[in-house]
Amino acid sequence: MTSRWPSHPIPAEDVAWKTEGLCQEVDPDLFFPEIGARTTAADAKSICVACHVRLKCLEFALSHGEQGIWGGMTERQRKAIRRVRVGRPAAA
Repeated sequence: MTSRWPSHPIPAEDVAWKTEGLCQEVDPDLFFPEIGARTTAADAKSICVACHVRLKCLEFALSHGEQGIWGGMTERQRKAIRRVRVGRPAAA
């Protein structure tokens, strides 16, 4: 199993918003769906869509290369955003 936290230290103020996320109210495994699992990325995204810290969560994941569903987006979706931000076209 891979770590769900980056290996480099993160200042506490950068993650204080995590305690306010709706994800704190559900099983964290929901945000790390495995192929063939009972839960899906859509299940996690349905929690994120109503979360008031979703954008902070998304930005954190974009800047730290997180795995799983963060800010309502999959790793593939975040990779496309990072490509656009650095001026490369997103993969189809």
